[in-house]
Amino acid sequence: MIQKKTIDRELRRTEITRVLELTLVANVAIVIAKIVAGISAHALSVVADAAHSGVDATNNILALVLARVAAQEADEEHPYGHGKFETLGALAAVAFFSITIYQLVTSAVERLIAGGSHARATPLVIVVMTISAIMALAISRFEAKRGHELNSELLIADSAHTRSDLYASVAVLVGLGFVAAGFPWADPIFTLVIAALIAHTGYAILKTTVPVLVDERAVDVQTIRRIALATGGVVDCYNVRSRGREGEIFAELTISCDGSLDVERAHAIADSVEHRVASEVGAREVVVHVEPETTVQQAQRTR
Repeated sequence: MIQKKTIDRELRRTEITRVLELTLVANVAIVIAKIVAGISAHALSVVADAAHSGVDATNNILALVLARVAAQEADEEHPYGHGKFETLGALAAVAFFSITIYQLVTSAVERLIAGGSHARATPLVIVVMTISAIMALAISRFEAKRGHELNSELLIADSAHTRSDLYASVAVLVGLGFVAAGFPWADPIFTLVIAALIAHTGYAILKTTVPVLVDERAVDVQTIRRIALATGGVVDCYNVRSRGREGEIFAELTISCDGSLDVERAHAIADSVEHRVASEVGAREVVVHVEPETTVQQAQRTR
């Protein structure tokens, strides 16, 4: 069995925690500013966007807890490690999205039924939303960059949510522009636009997290077979399985070798296959089982 660690776990957890803490501070500041500006301007879309940012802050707190758990080494009860807790955290973000979407849609529909909104495009709310959009862009890019560097689904998922905050802030600004032009219905309409943007973000996260949670194949079978068969002494490769995400891939396969080889030589071949597969597909752990070649395999090899 071969293990490959792309980055020291404790260092990785520390770096992820640092990013999440910085993001949390920024999100809390944004939430407070949006609430004050939204209430003063009677703008539902701004208050809704504050709720959206509030979900960001809540998700940051959850992510901080899960990042600590996910960084723990494998133990007796979790032989494959705790990496899926990080994936679970990304999935939890989608649950928060759902709550936000429901609140936004119901509030917007109620205002549309009531005949519009009393929102005002005050200088304060325009400044707050502009600064919010700029901060969301900067935070999203920072989190995405660090997320890819650290192979962190939590940071990547959180960056996606922060990016949706950027789109929401821009949508609010456009809606306030319409309100200033004399179209009060624009405030609830653009609130619905924000809800749709959040839903799209949640769907994108689901596409990446669900396959990991249900142990979908992480690496194409033929790719692993090709690597194994290219190793000297390997006659055949079968029963190939893989799961996990980038940086946390686990692979298992069976190879057959000449039955006349001694145990030491067969073990050396298995080690070579493990090292090559781990190196080429970026797997954290590879397990290779060795079997003597069958009569059928011998016949095929001599043809």
